[in-house]
Amino acid sequence: MSDSVLRVSDLDVDLHLGGKRVRAVAGVGLEIRRGETFALLGESGCGKSMTALALMRLLPDVAGIAGGQVRLDDEDILQRPEALMRELRGRRMAMIFQEPMLSLNPVMTIGDQIGEVLTGHLGLSGAAARTRTIELLTAVGIADPQRRIREYPFQLSGGMKQRVMIAMALAGEPELLIADEPTTALDVTIQAQVLDLLRRLQAERGMSLLLITHDLGVVANMAHQVAVMYAGQVVESGSCEQVLQRPRHPYTRLLLTALPEITGSNQQLATIPGQVPPLDGGIAGCRFAPRCAWVRDDCRSRAPVWQGELRDGVRCPHVAELAPLPEQLREPMARPLHVGPPLLQVQDVQVHFPIRAGLLQRQVGAVKAVDGVNLAIAAGQTLALVGESGCGKTTVGKAIVRLNRLTAGDIRYAGQPWASLDGEALRRQRSQVQIVFQDPYASLDPRMRVADILMEGMASLGVGGSSAERLARVDRLLDQVGLPAAARWRYPHEFSGGQRQRIAIARALAVEPKLIVCDEPTSALDVSVQAQILNLLRDLQTELGVAYLLISHNLSVVEYLAHEVAVMYLGRIVEQGEAKAVLKRPQHPYTQALLSAIPRVDVARQPQRIQLNGELPSPADPPTGCHFNPRCAHADRLCRQEYPPVTVADGREVRCHHIVQTGGAYVPAPLKPALGGDDAISKLPQGPA
Repeated sequence: MSDSVLRVSDLDVDLHLGGKRVRAVAGVGLEIRRGETFALLGESGCGKSMTALALMRLLPDVAGIAGGQVRLDDEDILQRPEALMRELRGRRMAMIFQEPMLSLNPVMTIGDQIGEVLTGHLGLSGAAARTRTIELLTAVGIADPQRRIREYPFQLSGGMKQRVMIAMALAGEPELLIADEPTTALDVTIQAQVLDLLRRLQAERGMSLLLITHDLGVVANMAHQVAVMYAGQVVESGSCEQVLQRPRHPYTRLLLTALPEITGSNQQLATIPGQVPPLDGGIAGCRFAPRCAWVRDDCRSRAPVWQGELRDGVRCPHVAELAPLPEQLREPMARPLHVGPPLLQVQDVQVHFPIRAGLLQRQVGAVKAVDGVNLAIAAGQTLALVGESGCGKTTVGKAIVRLNRLTAGDIRYAGQPWASLDGEALRRQRSQVQIVFQDPYASLDPRMRVADILMEGMASLGVGGSSAERLARVDRLLDQVGLPAAARWRYPHEFSGGQRQRIAIARALAVEPKLIVCDEPTSALDVSVQAQILNLLRDLQTELGVAYLLISHNLSVVEYLAHEVAVMYLGRIVEQGEAKAVLKRPQHPYTQALLSAIPRVDVARQPQRIQLNGELPSPADPPTGCHFNPRCAHADRLCRQEYPPVTVADGREVRCHHIVQTGGAYVPAPLKPALGGDDAISKLPQGPA
């Protein structure tokens, strides 16, 4: 039997759009060996997901395989009739799709959906299928599986839905599992749990894993072999260590230099100008040439050929001649810390949402989304609010911009009451505080051109003078955020994700605010686009002195952008202080667990994972005592009885009984490795630990 479980040769995929033929995947070659994790890396639009769908023969109607071979063991599955492909899918090859909520059937219970796979591929039904379903849910770490099999997808958290997708994919006991962005937009703790789970199941079953992602940290911690895609082609392939530590192709080099983790907080992030080229334009020469910092004349006229072996090669003839990254892409950046009176003060803020039941809809409880939060932000400063989904971060942000009503507490802007303003008084001050929402596509009106989107706020709040003056201001705003003036007459759908986020930032800046709430501004963006947005935010802060409340679960982004950090758990702040102090010397057990879960490209700096028990409790019924105690490995009786007071330790505020007792920094006891730790990894082929 061959050592390869999957071998792909010269795979071409065409899209037929509006009478045009577009080659979305061009000559892709891959080899995945038994028991290894093979990562397919690249920006959105590079053809990663299209390649995966082609391997499974699940292409949309407008797409078709134009050539090549896909050999599973020794069989070319492209020659199989569709009826026989149904036997193979789910049984020998299975796929975890990028968005579990769109992939799970909303009108079927979890048990029925997994049961379908068991019946179709293993012939199990009735009690046998139910027993196996419970075993699968237990294997993927879902608590109380007997109850969960009767629930529907909307009753599960994002992390639990992703685990259900993994259970469905594993139900047929496949030889190869394809995971398409399995952790995109998940919190770092949930992401770590999902990756640990995949690693452990892979070790137990000897399964091969094709991991599709744009997250370089995930690649570094999971993959043994890496292939980098750009514009439908594989441009570099090699071992994980080779590709991430000694990248050869210019595109791979620039991707790595765009990471905040590698660049450091005092340097401008390297960015890749432009975007992935449209594939319907008849590309001549190297596809990366228009964006390459090392481009030569022959790159624009002659398409590069693959050099090297299938699993160790590069698509660039100038690798040996490439100089270090040009210094102008790594300019130092000033980080002025503005010291002065707070621009915004959040004092003991509570936001509770009523729970109603019965015919008369009487209130029977409340969801305590925010339960006594204190924050202060100075002009020109960035305060990052971090924590898992459901902890109340976005609710705090919406309360600050007056999109949520306060249950209790007070918010003051420039020393004046803010939360109590209404009517004309609020209208006069509304321009001072703006928000950039997490999803720019959902927050921009698809029926309005960019100019109308930017001028709408100006006209409503009386900013900018006449229509002609406002239109001139639109051009200046677009220039500020790095977009051409011609973009003002286009619609949101005509822009990339990063460009739409720039438009959302321009809309916030249009009314000259002093404070902007940035809600996950780089969530699910490619690292190159993320670098552009982070550079933009820092440039604007330096130029305009604007303050940011940065809401994020990406702690590498927080480390790069923030002056101060507040860590939030179940509606309350558990640790707050200067960013470097909190991120380099965390004292609260929850902060330590968050930081340990960040997958780093430099695996030598990867701390031992602190495994959190269970998931975030419900804010409708928070635990007694310290809210973190059910998940904390160091909780004692006091933690379960009393909520800890604020303690000032090492220059920051922390809520932890252990600091109160010891009077010093929190020192965690040795913990067991997380699932998929050293024992599990030792069973895998040579790769990262």
